[in-house]
Amino acid sequence: MKDTRRGVETVQFASDGLLAINKCGIQGKFKVWCLQFMLIPKLLWPLLVYDICCSTVESIEAKINKYTRKWLGVPPGLSDVAMYCRKAKLKLPMKSILEEYKCGKVRLVTILEESDDPVVKTVQPSIKTGRTWKVAEAIDEAKECLRLKEVIGQTQTDLKGFGSSSVKWWSKTEGKEKRDMVIDEVRQREDVRRIQKAV
Repeated sequence: MKDTRRGVETVQFASDGLLAINKCGIQGKFKVWCLQFMLIPKLLWPLLVYDICCSTVESIEAKINKYTRKWLGVPPGLSDVAMYCRKAKLKLPMKSILEEYKCGKVRLVTILEESDDPVVKTVQPSIKTGRTWKVAEAIDEAKECLRLKEVIGQTQTDLKGFGSSSVKWWSKTEGKEKRDMVIDEVRQREDVRRIQKAV
């Protein structure tokens, strides 16, 4: 069975939710708050459970970005880099639904891979995310980056003294901590993609 219908329903739910928030007689910043803390969490569950492709989530994010620019009163040409990038000088407290979708899929696959149940661990379900982004490739790339960082070792990137910051190493972590490291690496790669887009 395909989840194509569920993808269409999720897009429609997102459109209806955005229209409902837009019709509210509140200030734009409060509309953005409703979007971030009410609509997006409701959208993340069907995006996690069903096999909805990445291009569908990108279309939802495009609609969200359009309304967010309107509510914040910024020019329509403002890039999503300015809204979601964590390494930018101006960091807005907003989350990207595309990034949360990718992190949710990564979390789901890593939980199933590290399950204590031998049946679940042996039989890995195929999670389809479309052609533009594949969750298995993203996890492999994140793990390779974490291993490479461990080979390079701790580097100094700011004015703090040596040993002032603690570093978690990939080989010495396990369980939830290891999953969180993979998810954080996926988030960092999304930030790198946004910076490349800005450049």
